[in-house]
Amino acid sequence: MYLFNAISTEIQLAQKTFTTKHTKTKKLILGSIFACFAAIFQSAGGFFPGIGYVLSPLATAPILLYVMLSVPFGAMVFFQAIILLFILQPTELIVFPFTTGLLGLGIGLSFYLFKSRLSIIAAGAFSLTLGISILLYILRFPILGPAFSNSFSLLTIGIIFIFSFLYSWLWVEIALLIFKRLRGIY
Repeated sequence: MYLFNAISTEIQLAQKTFTTKHTKTKKLILGSIFACFAAIFQSAGGFFPGIGYVLSPLATAPILLYVMLSVPFGAMVFFQAIILLFILQPTELIVFPFTTGLLGLGIGLSFYLFKSRLSIIAAGAFSLTLGISILLYILRFPILGPAFSNSFSLLTIGIIFIFSFLYSWLWVEIALLIFKRLRGIY
């Protein structure tokens, strides 16, 4: 079945190639470029209302792809993007670490930990649901607007998880497609 197929073998080969082929300096420079892209995409909503909100979800891609190649360097890219957002668009500092950035970390890390598509998608969905729940219920930040209240509700968590699962599934497929396209580069 499609969701139970192992998909991490190609990713593991890319990780080994990336680790052995590139020097630490090259990994740091490439990671910094990825962090810049993540910060620019995340802050696009503040700079270009309308089209920027379409570009903002793309902030997941640089984090996800770099964590897929290397977890330590991917985590570095995540924190670099947070620092860049502090400079570029401080209003996005509360959203990025708990939504798009956390989703990239969650899915990328799950490529290391799990083999089946379903478990990778579920891990990403769990991380995004956790991040949104922290924003909603602990930090009381209205990330979902007035449609959802800040009072705890299992129905709200269920709706968030279903959305997160579908969104995570989309990102897993996009990441695999990008990896297939960039096979010779890494």
